[in-house]
Amino acid sequence: MRKIISVIVLCLTGILLNMGIYRFFNILGIPFYMDTVATIAVTFIGGLLCGVLCGAFTNIIANSIIFWSWEGYLFALCNIATAVITWLFCRFFPKQMNLIGTKTDLYIKQRSNKISDLMDRIVILILLSFTLCLVMSILGGIISTIIITINPPLIKRSDLPGILSATMFGQQVPLILKEILSRIPINSIDRLISAFGGYGIALIIRGLLKIIKVL
Repeated sequence: MRKIISVIVLCLTGILLNMGIYRFFNILGIPFYMDTVATIAVTFIGGLLCGVLCGAFTNIIANSIIFWSWEGYLFALCNIATAVITWLFCRFFPKQMNLIGTKTDLYIKQRSNKISDLMDRIVILILLSFTLCLVMSILGGIISTIIITINPPLIKRSDLPGILSATMFGQQVPLILKEILSRIPINSIDRLISAFGGYGIALIIRGLLKIIKVL
């Protein structure tokens, strides 16, 4: 029961953070999505299930509050994919992405060079951001193509990917390719901030949890 409550609290915290960060950047007029930062953080802390739930419900709740179309719920797949990719990186690079710190990990860290350990972590986070950029651009482009096919007037949308898609490519370029390529410049920066920001938030939350346990 305690574990279930912890999962619910962690997911709710992640959802609120995702929506708050997205709203903050939206108010500033910065054209980034920034709706997966907390999904990454929650996945680092709670694992795949927590990350998937946080990602899915972030999109479902946000799209229900600011409803623009039923097709918009499809973008929950992008947030879910973010959790899956982050979890896979945690599995492939357990030493660099570990937040808990087992006795073995702590022993290795004591013997290793701290600067080298930090650089390894930075490199893995950059690789994570590049992977997220590629996957999110492809998946987002496919979803957007499906939405435009279902609802053609949305091709004239005013968001940055829509503007880039309409202005950077000619009519001879297939719609799906336009939608994918127009997302890469945005996602390259968005996912870099999200990867490092998500990891930073995860470290902060993990530290707070340790303090609470001590108290």
